[in-house]
Amino acid sequence: MSHTSLVVIGGGPGGYAAAFLAADLGIQTTLIDLEANPGGVCLYRGCIPSKTLLHAAKVITEAREAAHYGLSFGEPQIDLDKLRGFELGVVQKLTGGTGQLAKARRINYIQGRATFKSNKSLNVKTEKGDDELTFDHAILATGSRPAVIPAFDIGSKRIMDSTAALLLEDVPPKLLVIGGGYIGLELGSVYAALGSKVSVVEATSGLLPGADRDLVSILQKRLEGAFHEIALDTKVAQLKEVKNGIHVRFEGKHPGETTFDKVLISVGRTPNTRDLGLENTAIELDKRGFVPVNGARQTVEPTIYAIGDIAGDPMLAHKASHEGRVAVEHIAGHDVVFEPSAIPAVIFTDPELAWAGLTETQAAKMEKKIKVAKFPWPASGRAVTLDRTDGLTKLILEPETNRILGIGIAGSGAGELLAEGVLAIEMGANADDLKLSIHAHPTLSETVMEAAEVTFGQATHIKAAAPKSN
Repeated sequence: MSHTSLVVIGGGPGGYAAAFLAADLGIQTTLIDLEANPGGVCLYRGCIPSKTLLHAAKVITEAREAAHYGLSFGEPQIDLDKLRGFELGVVQKLTGGTGQLAKARRINYIQGRATFKSNKSLNVKTEKGDDELTFDHAILATGSRPAVIPAFDIGSKRIMDSTAALLLEDVPPKLLVIGGGYIGLELGSVYAALGSKVSVVEATSGLLPGADRDLVSILQKRLEGAFHEIALDTKVAQLKEVKNGIHVRFEGKHPGETTFDKVLISVGRTPNTRDLGLENTAIELDKRGFVPVNGARQTVEPTIYAIGDIAGDPMLAHKASHEGRVAVEHIAGHDVVFEPSAIPAVIFTDPELAWAGLTETQAAKMEKKIKVAKFPWPASGRAVTLDRTDGLTKLILEPETNRILGIGIAGSGAGELLAEGVLAIEMGANADDLKLSIHAHPTLSETVMEAAEVTFGQATHIKAAAPKSN
């Protein structure tokens, strides 16, 4: 039996951020994860490998589209083994780096599986056997996994989840993506660029349910050219493996039957809150399988905290990292609470979609009065030079004060432009602050400034009346 002041269970962006801060604060820290180095799903099987492949897909697409302005290249020769190797190299470099950082901080890193024996002790299973670890505090950061639809689990290797899709075993001639959320659209974009004929089926009436429609429409228009088909208001009624692929029967707005070489199921993620021994503590899961927490990310067991995907939506790596820091600071005795005004969200398709704070969709559901100031990218000099005018930047404003409540951007590199809006929301800035902040020209960041100018009907590059509240 051994003892630690703090044990962090799960080495993803939430877990390792928490462990690293705890060590920096002088807290004796143990970090337990199944992998050889910290990183979690994000580094090993999610954010990092998918963005690596999305970058490759964008390079392919840009090479093809360059002919529009006089630069013609031959059709890309895709070496899947080399691309897969590059993807693996990125993962190994980053996870190797987190491993070195853990050692530099003298964190006790254990590769194994931890389950609670009580609210103060764990059983830790490693290759060497089982051991018991007692602790003063614990932080649960076990992340999530792809959601599974039992009816689609037919035991076929032709059916992939997001983890399998990132292995890039081949480029199927015909690929069906079930689910029009961000994971399906991102991975569908990768396979489409590599040469697959991609069809997307979504049960609701629009892609990216929950996102503002004016932003989504910009992306959808481009995806309609990249994908073979996008079928909305349509469900998969049956999957059946046949000799040459997966036979699929559809029902809804686009009924019919088709055979695909492979099928990617991307219908969300499920928190990893089972098989942790929580029954040996006072912690009970909610109806969706999340661990209830308070503002400090503390569970009903005062010694145990929960962060990241298991602590509730949104399931985002950067949200987990910040929650981890709050939990550690609370353990260290600081008066802290996790209450951000804006958690940024980015869809890394091409064009990207990004938003933070209040959205128009949320405001409508809340029956909250807002003003919306929009600046279209065809009026951006930089967007024109890039031949990427398919974009929009908008601000969600409080009508009485012009305080910035939210920001939404669709366009190339939207995710990199979002941070200014996040800071504005957190600082309680208003449209005047953005309007009076000089932005470099010509840049896409000017679209944020000019959206602020639209608030007053004074935008330089478009003729627009000041928006009214709605």
